[in-house]
Amino acid sequence: MVQYYNTGDKDSTNLIAYASDLSMFAMLFTDMQNGTRDYGNDRPIKSVEVAILSTIEQNPGITVSDLSQKQHRTKGTISSIVSNLEKGGYIYREKRPGNAKVVHLYTTPDGERLNTLYIAFVTKKTAEIQSELLKVCSISEMNSFCKVLHEYVKLLSKAFDEES
Repeated sequence: MVQYYNTGDKDSTNLIAYASDLSMFAMLFTDMQNGTRDYGNDRPIKSVEVAILSTIEQNPGITVSDLSQKQHRTKGTISSIVSNLEKGGYIYREKRPGNAKVVHLYTTPDGERLNTLYIAFVTKKTAEIQSELLKVCSISEMNSFCKVLHEYVKLLSKAFDEES
């Protein structure tokens, strides 16, 4: 069995032991994000698309470039997702007077409704996952995991930004 904690040497942790689980987590999470789900409006949509929709609703008028930076995805990927959201009637594009080049993104009423359903789904799912994890992990362990995950995301984001 793999030992999932520091072995006593306070200056080292065997991160290699985590590599398999980390890879599996990333694969499963990616599959979940790429999966299609009906959030309650009888119109299935990819999780990654509704996550982008949520970011647009939280940042009215955001541009594709800003969305790309915020989501750490290429402009091409974001443009494709934005096109799908627009075709679905969830967002619209608007150019501001004086700058015809920059396009700003806004949610439609259908987009706002979908985002509300999405947030309710994520909230419920997160509570279910937390409940299951608390059966095998302490709150302290979960907080430690979240802290490490947060720092790991910052490292990956920095690496993505440097490559872009």
